[in-house]
Amino acid sequence: MGITKSIYGVNKDGAEVTKYTLKNKNGIEVSFIDSGAVITNIIVPDRDGVFEDIALGYNSIAQYEASVTYFGAPIGRYANRISGAKFVLNGKEYKLDQNDSTNCLHSGNLQYSCCMYNTEYNEDEDKIIFSRHSPDGEQGFPGNFDYSITYTLDNDNRLIIEYKAICDKDTIVNFTNHSYFNLGKGGHKCPDVLGQEVQIEADYYTPVNDILVPTGELKELAGTALDFREFKKLKDGIGKADAYGNIVTGYDYNFALRGDGKEGVKRAAQLRDSSTGRIMEMYTDLPGMQLFTANDMDIDNCKDGVHYGNFCGACFESQNFPNAINTEGFPDAVLKAGEQFKSTTIFCFKTF
Repeated sequence: MGITKSIYGVNKDGAEVTKYTLKNKNGIEVSFIDSGAVITNIIVPDRDGVFEDIALGYNSIAQYEASVTYFGAPIGRYANRISGAKFVLNGKEYKLDQNDSTNCLHSGNLQYSCCMYNTEYNEDEDKIIFSRHSPDGEQGFPGNFDYSITYTLDNDNRLIIEYKAICDKDTIVNFTNHSYFNLGKGGHKCPDVLGQEVQIEADYYTPVNDILVPTGELKELAGTALDFREFKKLKDGIGKADAYGNIVTGYDYNFALRGDGKEGVKRAAQLRDSSTGRIMEMYTDLPGMQLFTANDMDIDNCKDGVHYGNFCGACFESQNFPNAINTEGFPDAVLKAGEQFKSTTIFCFKTF
């Protein structure tokens, strides 16, 4: 049904921020802002046809600019953690921001989700393209890096996210989207996701050390708190042990998806809520997925004036493995100069 747009506000640099909304023939709506190419709203029905916003977010551009929660945010150049906030590529060491203990998390202090984007769209189409030039040395990464994020909402109720990038030097790349979902009654206003069920297409995960950097091992999920091979309520793993016997108090783990990441787009995970009948399926062509459950969150005056507390939403972050550039045996994170990076992630919304 096309695209509508409205003024969302003015950013810290005085630039006008525009909100774009895609709506399909089934009444599903997804909205974005050109500041950060952030997903601000995902409005879907429950089994009774009640439409609610299932994406956590804020009320204003100032809140998005000041946030460290990454609500709805695209993350780049390299999502998740890089140990020691540094890496070596072609014999040269590159130093990054230490913004998570001694690690670099989600590429450091300058977030792609706080940058203004160029926007391309046709009012009669079902997609919008956000693009940007990242200069050599931005965030500490090498090379002039041109990238785009295309969002498509089709009539099969699929939100398709396509990432493309090219660089004039060898660099590293790992895009993801950091939307938080809550499928319960009230959507994002539902207090938590603990009673919602998750299923993940993985038999192994990448254990982490005390500052959440992967150890380089792969551990079986069977018999652990992280075993989501079959649907299980998120609360059912809380208080139980991981593969090392550590008690899980919340989820922030990378799952090694089945296959080698070269089979194309395939289903990676599902989230469902029995009270509303909502289901979200996530598909990706990437080898990993981070499940994060808003651990220790405590934020007032979020979207619609809502308070977001612990376990208020769940993220399903398609990705390469965290710290892959520094970990032998993990999937290759290098993008060669002049070669194009492409990746697709799909969120599909259904009811049962």
